[in-house]
Amino acid sequence: MDLTASAPATPRGVDAAASAPGSVGCAIAEIALHTPEQTQMKDPTMSGSTERLFRFERVEWDDPRAAVLRARMDVEMTARYAGPGSPELDDAVTAALRIDPADILATVLVVDGDGTPIAHAALRTHDGDWEVKRVIVSDDQRGRGVGRALMNELERIARAAGVPRLILQTGSKQPDAVALYEKIGYTPIPIYEPYIEAIPHSFCFEKLLA
Repeated sequence: MDLTASAPATPRGVDAAASAPGSVGCAIAEIALHTPEQTQMKDPTMSGSTERLFRFERVEWDDPRAAVLRARMDVEMTARYAGPGSPELDDAVTAALRIDPADILATVLVVDGDGTPIAHAALRTHDGDWEVKRVIVSDDQRGRGVGRALMNELERIARAAGVPRLILQTGSKQPDAVALYEKIGYTPIPIYEPYIEAIPHSFCFEKLLA
Protein backbone atom coordinates (compact mmCIF):
# COMPACT_ATOMS: atom_id res chain seq x y z
CA MET A 1 0.00 0.00 0.00
CA ASP A 2 1.15 3.43 -0.74
CA LEU A 3 -0.07 6.80 0.38
CA THR A 4 -3.33 8.07 2.02
CA ALA A 5 -6.60 7.25 3.81
CA SER A 6 -10.24 6.85 2.79
CA ALA A 7 -11.14 5.48 -0.59
CA PRO A 8 -13.33 6.11 -3.61
CA ALA A 9 -16.35 4.01 -4.33
CA THR A 10 -15.15 2.27 -7.48
CA PRO A 11 -12.65 -0.63 -7.59
CA ARG A 12 -9.05 0.44 -7.29
CA GLY A 13 -5.77 -0.94 -6.14
CA VAL A 14 -2.43 -1.17 -4.31
CA ASP A 15 -0.96 -3.54 -1.86
CA ALA A 16 -2.41 -3.52 1.67
CA ALA A 17 0.25 -3.51 4.33
CA ALA A 18 1.69 -6.40 6.25
CA SER A 19 5.18 -7.45 6.72
CA ALA A 20 4.49 -10.70 8.51
CA PRO A 21 7.46 -12.99 8.84
CA GLY A 22 8.33 -14.37 5.48
CA SER A 23 6.17 -11.88 3.47
CA VAL A 24 4.87 -12.86 -0.09
CA GLY A 25 6.20 -13.48 -3.67
CA CYS A 26 6.51 -16.26 -6.47
CA ALA A 27 9.15 -17.67 -8.88
CA ILE A 28 8.64 -17.44 -12.65
CA ALA A 29 11.99 -15.99 -13.62
CA GLU A 30 15.06 -15.14 -11.62
CA ILE A 31 15.50 -11.45 -12.23
CA ALA A 32 16.67 -10.06 -8.89
CA LEU A 33 20.18 -8.69 -9.29
CA HIS A 34 22.95 -9.23 -6.79
CA THR A 35 24.55 -5.96 -7.88
CA PRO A 36 22.24 -2.92 -7.57
CA GLU A 37 21.07 -1.50 -10.90
CA GLN A 38 20.96 2.29 -10.78
CA THR A 39 19.04 4.78 -12.90
CA GLN A 40 19.04 8.51 -12.20
CA MET A 41 15.90 10.66 -12.44
CA LYS A 42 15.28 14.37 -12.01
CA ASP A 43 12.83 15.59 -9.39
CA PRO A 44 10.06 17.20 -11.51
CA THR A 45 9.19 19.64 -8.71
CA MET A 46 12.62 21.32 -8.85
CA SER A 47 14.37 23.32 -11.55
CA GLY A 48 17.67 25.00 -12.36
CA SER A 49 20.40 24.90 -9.75
CA THR A 50 17.94 23.76 -7.07
CA GLU A 51 17.11 20.58 -9.02
CA ARG A 52 17.39 17.36 -7.00
CA LEU A 53 18.08 13.92 -8.36
CA PHE A 54 16.93 10.53 -7.25
CA ARG A 55 17.89 7.12 -8.56
CA PHE A 56 16.56 3.58 -8.65
CA GLU A 57 18.47 0.68 -7.14
CA ARG A 58 17.65 -2.99 -7.71
CA VAL A 59 18.42 -4.69 -4.40
CA GLU A 60 17.82 -7.99 -2.63
CA TRP A 61 14.52 -8.37 -0.76
CA ASP A 62 16.38 -8.53 2.55
CA ASP A 63 18.38 -5.33 1.94
CA PRO A 64 18.24 -3.52 5.32
CA ARG A 65 17.10 -0.26 3.70
CA ALA A 66 14.21 -2.05 2.02
CA ALA A 67 13.25 -3.70 5.30
CA VAL A 68 13.14 -0.33 7.07
CA LEU A 69 10.79 1.14 4.44
CA ARG A 70 8.51 -1.91 4.61
CA ALA A 71 8.39 -1.59 8.40
CA ARG A 72 7.34 2.05 8.06
CA MET A 73 4.65 0.98 5.65
CA ASP A 74 3.35 -1.57 8.15
CA VAL A 75 3.08 1.09 10.84
CA GLU A 76 1.19 3.44 8.51
CA MET A 77 -1.15 0.77 7.17
CA THR A 78 -1.86 -0.68 10.62
CA ALA A 79 -2.93 2.77 11.82
CA ARG A 80 -4.99 3.36 8.71
CA TYR A 81 -6.84 0.06 8.77
CA ALA A 82 -7.05 -0.46 12.54
CA GLY A 83 -10.51 -1.34 13.76
CA PRO A 84 -12.59 -4.03 15.38
CA GLY A 85 -12.14 -7.46 13.86
CA SER A 86 -12.03 -11.07 14.84
CA PRO A 87 -8.68 -12.81 15.38
CA GLU A 88 -9.70 -15.18 12.58
CA LEU A 89 -10.10 -12.29 10.16
CA ASP A 90 -6.82 -10.76 11.29
CA ASP A 91 -5.05 -14.06 10.71
CA ALA A 92 -6.65 -14.40 7.28
CA VAL A 93 -5.57 -10.92 6.26
CA THR A 94 -2.04 -11.52 7.51
CA ALA A 95 -1.85 -14.76 5.58
CA ALA A 96 -3.19 -13.14 2.39
CA LEU A 97 -0.58 -10.40 2.58
CA ARG A 98 2.36 -12.58 3.53
CA ILE A 99 5.20 -12.58 0.99
CA ASP A 100 7.53 -15.49 0.40
CA PRO A 101 10.93 -14.01 -0.49
CA ALA A 102 11.45 -16.92 -2.90
CA ASP A 103 8.69 -15.47 -5.08
CA ILE A 104 10.23 -12.01 -5.37
CA LEU A 105 11.39 -11.13 -8.88
CA ALA A 106 12.63 -7.60 -8.21
CA THR A 107 12.93 -5.22 -5.30
CA VAL A 108 13.43 -1.57 -6.23
CA LEU A 109 14.42 1.34 -4.02
CA VAL A 110 14.28 5.01 -4.88
CA VAL A 111 17.32 6.73 -3.37
CA ASP A 112 17.49 10.50 -3.00
CA GLY A 113 20.46 12.53 -4.16
CA ASP A 114 21.92 12.52 -0.65
CA GLY A 115 21.74 8.71 -0.43
CA THR A 116 18.53 8.48 1.59
CA PRO A 117 16.17 5.66 0.54
CA ILE A 118 12.77 7.31 0.04
CA ALA A 119 10.58 4.71 -1.68
CA HIS A 120 10.22 0.97 -2.21
CA ALA A 121 8.31 -1.46 -4.42
CA ALA A 122 8.61 -5.09 -5.41
CA LEU A 123 7.45 -7.49 -8.09
CA ARG A 124 6.54 -11.09 -7.34
CA THR A 125 5.18 -13.97 -9.36
CA HIS A 126 1.61 -14.87 -8.52
CA ASP A 127 -0.30 -17.64 -10.31
CA GLY A 128 1.53 -16.93 -13.56
CA ASP A 129 1.21 -13.15 -13.31
CA TRP A 130 3.62 -10.51 -12.08
CA GLU A 131 2.14 -8.66 -9.10
CA VAL A 132 3.20 -5.27 -7.77
CA LYS A 133 3.75 -5.42 -4.01
CA ARG A 134 4.77 -3.23 -1.08
CA VAL A 135 4.67 0.18 -2.75
CA ILE A 136 5.63 2.89 -0.26
CA VAL A 137 6.88 6.46 -0.62
CA SER A 138 8.13 8.19 2.52
CA ASP A 139 5.46 10.62 3.64
CA ASP A 140 7.80 13.62 3.46
CA GLN A 141 8.68 12.79 -0.16
CA ARG A 142 5.19 12.59 -1.61
CA GLY A 143 4.33 15.12 -4.29
CA ARG A 144 7.71 14.88 -6.04
CA GLY A 145 6.59 12.38 -8.66
CA VAL A 146 8.51 9.60 -6.92
CA GLY A 147 5.59 7.14 -6.87
CA ARG A 148 4.86 7.59 -10.57
CA ALA A 149 8.55 7.24 -11.47
CA LEU A 150 8.82 4.09 -9.34
CA MET A 151 5.78 2.51 -11.01
CA ASN A 152 7.26 3.35 -14.41
CA GLU A 153 10.46 1.60 -13.39
CA LEU A 154 8.51 -1.54 -12.44
CA GLU A 155 6.86 -1.46 -15.87
CA ARG A 156 10.26 -1.10 -17.53
CA ILE A 157 11.53 -4.18 -15.69
CA ALA A 158 8.44 -6.19 -16.60
CA ARG A 159 8.51 -5.15 -20.26
CA ALA A 160 12.18 -6.08 -20.51
CA ALA A 161 11.22 -9.57 -19.33
CA GLY A 162 8.39 -9.84 -21.87
CA VAL A 163 5.62 -9.75 -19.27
CA PRO A 164 2.19 -9.00 -20.83
CA ARG A 165 0.64 -7.31 -17.79
CA LEU A 166 1.11 -6.27 -14.18
CA ILE A 167 -1.54 -6.76 -11.50
CA LEU A 168 -1.93 -5.31 -8.03
CA GLN A 169 -4.22 -5.20 -5.02
CA THR A 170 -4.94 -2.39 -2.60
CA GLY A 171 -7.35 -1.62 0.19
CA SER A 172 -10.19 0.84 0.61
CA LYS A 173 -8.29 3.44 2.64
CA GLN A 174 -5.60 4.40 0.13
CA PRO A 175 -7.27 6.88 -2.23
CA ASP A 176 -4.02 8.60 -3.20
CA ALA A 177 -2.55 5.29 -4.30
CA VAL A 178 -5.73 4.47 -6.19
CA ALA A 179 -5.64 7.85 -7.94
CA LEU A 180 -2.02 7.28 -8.98
CA TYR A 181 -2.74 3.85 -10.42
CA GLU A 182 -5.68 5.12 -12.38
CA LYS A 183 -3.67 8.05 -13.73
CA ILE A 184 -0.93 5.80 -15.05
CA GLY A 185 -3.28 3.45 -16.85
CA TYR A 186 -4.25 0.70 -14.42
CA THR A 187 -7.82 -0.56 -14.86
CA PRO A 188 -10.05 -2.41 -12.36
CA ILE A 189 -10.28 -6.20 -12.46
CA PRO A 190 -12.17 -8.66 -10.24
CA ILE A 191 -10.65 -9.40 -6.86
CA TYR A 192 -8.31 -12.36 -7.18
CA GLU A 193 -6.95 -14.88 -4.71
CA PRO A 194 -5.77 -14.81 -2.00
CA TYR A 195 -7.81 -11.66 -1.35
CA ILE A 196 -11.36 -12.76 -2.27
CA GLU A 197 -12.40 -13.98 1.18
CA ALA A 198 -9.60 -12.59 3.34
CA ILE A 199 -9.91 -8.97 2.10
CA PRO A 200 -13.25 -8.79 0.25
CA HIS A 201 -13.15 -4.99 0.00
CA SER A 202 -9.90 -5.07 -1.94
CA PHE A 203 -9.50 -3.04 -5.10
CA CYS A 204 -7.59 -4.97 -7.76
CA PHE A 205 -6.10 -3.62 -10.98
CA GLU A 206 -4.15 -4.60 -14.05
CA LYS A 207 -2.05 -2.75 -16.60
CA LEU A 208 -1.51 -4.30 -20.01
CA LEU A 209 2.07 -3.86 -21.16
CA ALA A 210 2.01 -5.51 -24.60
